[in-house]
Amino acid sequence: MAASTLTFITPSGLSTPLKDLSSTKSSCFANSPASRFAPVLPCKSRVSCSANPNAVNPEQNDGAKKMATALALAAVLATSPIQEAMADVAGLTPCKDSPAFAKRQGKAIKKLEKRLAKYAPDSAPALAINATIEKTNKRFAFYGSQGLLCGNDGLPHLIVDGDQAHLKEFVYPGILFLYIAGWIGWVGRSYLIEIKATAKKPAEKEIIIDVPLATRLSWRGFVWPLAAISEFRNGKLIEDASNITVSPR
Repeated sequence: MAASTLTFITPSGLSTPLKDLSSTKSSCFANSPASRFAPVLPCKSRVSCSANPNAVNPEQNDGAKKMATALALAAVLATSPIQEAMADVAGLTPCKDSPAFAKRQGKAIKKLEKRLAKYAPDSAPALAINATIEKTNKRFAFYGSQGLLCGNDGLPHLIVDGDQAHLKEFVYPGILFLYIAGWIGWVGRSYLIEIKATAKKPAEKEIIIDVPLATRLSWRGFVWPLAAISEFRNGKLIEDASNITVSPR
């Protein structure tokens, strides 16, 4: 294989010589850090790469240019710093980097410190204000560490556009809220059904709550989604339309 000059394909398709490998005594990895610990072996073969327009036909040259441009673009994208998705939502900025958020924190702390100066250091009001200052600092630090986004007003804004990076801000609390609300409603429904079927005076049980019964139904209500699905399949969850009273029209 004939020795030649190793060239690099630039995005514009030009040939840039890197190193002359014509010498048969050149060594592989002679300048690498591994050469200190391993013997240097002579290169037995050399590869020549060229983007010279005279070496290939025009169609191959165009393909090489396109490929080189794509590779250069990929390299630029790979080496460029990846910005967080949260920093590009409606012009909002992370609260930890928001000057308005820091200003709001400083204003809240300053207001508390102004009140603190009116009392003796060991008095009960001073201790209560110090505890409030500590809670305030923890609250602002928590908002900043959770990746929340703040606007020009310095207040955190919840993102509800379906971005997975912000699911913990709205979706997870929303699911938890629906579960708790459904648990309360299911237990209340179960209580009304139970007293209607067993109590002699159901209206009285609605005014004076049967605590043991309500407690038992509360523990049973933690699996209300499964119970609701079971009753829906059995036809007990939804009442027939014929049993629903309608006012005359």
